[in-house]
Amino acid sequence: MRPRPPQPPSPAPLPQAPALQSADHFDLLSHWHIQAPLEQVWATLTDTEGWPHWWPQVREVRTLRAGGLLGLGSVRRIRWATRLPHQISVEIELVEVLRLQRIRGRSRGQLQGEGIWLLSADGDSTHLTYLWRVRLNTAWMRWLAPLLAPLFRWNHESVMRAGEAGLQRWLAPHSLR
Repeated sequence: MRPRPPQPPSPAPLPQAPALQSADHFDLLSHWHIQAPLEQVWATLTDTEGWPHWWPQVREVRTLRAGGLLGLGSVRRIRWATRLPHQISVEIELVEVLRLQRIRGRSRGQLQGEGIWLLSADGDSTHLTYLWRVRLNTAWMRWLAPLLAPLFRWNHESVMRAGEAGLQRWLAPHSLR
């Protein structure tokens, strides 16, 4: 057996790089549990023009382009009120629909990114997960994002909690609409 030639010393390990996410990019995750059957939740969620009836922060939904089968390719402008003294307007293009399971859309406007709703039945109730990967497009929001990121996240979570509560009330068996 031949002896091994001497090895050069190993370089010092490099420090671990932080996650690649700038202050103006957000991954926002929400989980809803609605006490209503999947079919009913699906029908209400895919009726985007009806959102202002049950989602308190949705001020207006305007269809800019009608879509094809299951709304695929449709574009809607949604104007949101927020917990902050600022309204947000985004256009959402529906890019994927898997009936009763998944809805994926791309947003543009003040917030640019991609969102996906995942739905699953749990007996007579429905679980929804919403993931929105978004980038701030408004100059003042981008500029202040390093400082205000926790406030932006809190605002999004508040809007989503109100949506969950509103959908729950809207779909309650004895709700008065």
